[in-house]
Amino acid sequence: ITYDNNFIESVWWALKQIWDKKLLYKGFKIVPYCPRCGTPLSAQEVAQGYKDVKERSAIVRFKAVGEEAYFLAWTTTPWTLPSNIGLCVNPEETYAKVEAADGYVYYMAEALLDTVLGKLADEESGKPAYKVLETFKGKELEYKEYEPLYDCAAKVAEKQHKKAFYVTCDGYVTLTDGTGIVHIAPAYGEDDSLVAKQNGIAFVNLVDKSGKFVPEVEPWAGRFVRDCNEDICKWLAEHGKLFAKEKHLHSYPHCWRCDTPLLYYPK
Repeated sequence: ITYDNNFIESVWWALKQIWDKKLLYKGFKIVPYCPRCGTPLSAQEVAQGYKDVKERSAIVRFKAVGEEAYFLAWTTTPWTLPSNIGLCVNPEETYAKVEAADGYVYYMAEALLDTVLGKLADEESGKPAYKVLETFKGKELEYKEYEPLYDCAAKVAEKQHKKAFYVTCDGYVTLTDGTGIVHIAPAYGEDDSLVAKQNGIAFVNLVDKSGKFVPEVEPWAGRFVRDCNEDICKWLAEHGKLFAKEKHLHSYPHCWRCDTPLLYYPK
């Protein structure tokens, strides 16, 4: 019936009514996307190409506005950090503000303090890895602002006249890995996109359809994003924004046609 003229014209009629009522809007859906083939993949196609791979992960320092403290956020995709536009915590979990042995004051999930900061302890001197200054529920961190990691994302947010670079809350944040704080890049994750929409956060996409950084990302413009993970971590370290990096083993989808690692990309 979809190729019958009566059906086709009825669809166009319905679309015109929706348009006249100003109920249409342009938006994006975040989909699995192969940058080599230039096409999204269905869920069935994605299921054909999962592989266990070791990739660079990073724990990043995000400087809180108005205080000498930092939010610690973990990511398995450092290439998404130039497009960072927000942070997210679980509203019902307990978070802590701690003074760490490395001289920094951090915000992160209380349950993960030993896992993340434990290595800072000095066994010879008996100096502990950290001292807890206060604890609170994640929802108490909501709307706290932090300084942008990169100017390129800040410029996009400014052009859109939308607020960005603050802490949001959502139940999808878990304490199974990382720090209990998730970095938000709405163009490259379905959960990130949903949190951004719910909070009116700017939508930043600094990657073209071939999976390369656009010219605004000056240090790595024109390079395939996944090839930049090490260089991005190096840049973060040079600017005092990298807490730690390590190789992380996880299952990641690849294109069943060409074996290229997929991106999650707005279409």
